[in-house]
Amino acid sequence: MFIEANSVVVLHFAVTDDKGELIDDTRDSQPLEFLMGSGYLVPGLEAELEGLAVGNEFDVTIQPEQGYGIYDPELVQEVPAELFEGVEGVEPGMAFSADTDAGHRTVIVTAVEDDIIVVDANHPFAGRTLQFNGEVIGIREATEEELEHGHIHGAGGCGHDHGHDHDHEGGCCGSEEPKEEKKDGCCGGH
Repeated sequence: MFIEANSVVVLHFAVTDDKGELIDDTRDSQPLEFLMGSGYLVPGLEAELEGLAVGNEFDVTIQPEQGYGIYDPELVQEVPAELFEGVEGVEPGMAFSADTDAGHRTVIVTAVEDDIIVVDANHPFAGRTLQFNGEVIGIREATEEELEHGHIHGAGGCGHDHGHDHDHEGGCCGSEEPKEEKKDGCCGGH
């Protein structure tokens, strides 16, 4: 079997940036399992994996345009501190969800200056060239339910939480926060 749209893929990988900084590595933890074509991976990596088989290794460089996008300085904004009313100790590095003109985004606080807080809505890896290397360790056909929901369903429910953070935005069924496991299944039986 080869990797194609709507197949479930299992792989181990490491990713570094153009400075050689390790960003993520699954080799000492659970492998990554995802539904091909669901938008779970950056487009450039998904394109490079297409057609590979179990046991195939990959070592690919993904430019920002096919990764997390070009860094957009217009997504850095100064906002009044009063917008964070009720939040104790706002400091650089904290992440918040915000509704913007461009839709729902995660913003990272980059500076706190008196009554102004600077936030950045760029993805943390925007503008960075990424190097992915790894191995395909499993491929299977997705179930009808997985195809309907747009993500895999593992033993733990949605299949998103393998005990390792892969910077995946969106929880169970595409929500921003992971949903609790429900008696009637991952997504409340829909």
